[in-house]
Amino acid sequence: MVRKLIASDNDSAITILRLVLGVVFFAHGAQKMLGWFGGYGFTGTMGFFTGVMHIPAPFAFLAITAEFFGGLGLIFGLFTRVAAFGIFSNMLVAVAMVHHQFGLFMNWTGAQKGEGYEFHLLALAITAFLMIRGAGAASVDRLLSSSLANGRSHASPQAAR
Repeated sequence: MVRKLIASDNDSAITILRLVLGVVFFAHGAQKMLGWFGGYGFTGTMGFFTGVMHIPAPFAFLAITAEFFGGLGLIFGLFTRVAAFGIFSNMLVAVAMVHHQFGLFMNWTGAQKGEGYEFHLLALAITAFLMIRGAGAASVDRLLSSSLANGRSHASPQAAR
């Protein structure tokens, strides 16, 4: 089961996609979790999500942790499929609960009352890709996957067949 979860090839293009998405989501998660980059921190974000947006506390907590730890997981390529799934779920809920009402486009001019869901669609597509393909090169998943494969082939004569 773990082997299938961390399995990945040595594709550098996947690595680029994973790293960029990881940095973006780590930054957003750090705003919510730590108050970095002009964010409100954990307490402020929980208050906003639960009070203003009426999101139940467990789901608000999951959204914050999915962005923060999911971003870190993607940066390091550690349990990439799990990290991508967390971010995928977060973006799906964000579109369904909030952003669908504002249409496709982001609020570049300030004319809308909220942000559209174009960013979320891109994140959904990238996370779906990462869940299917894995972490790519330069990842902890790739390193662990290679170690497990090499260890297994030396451990049993049947693996060499």
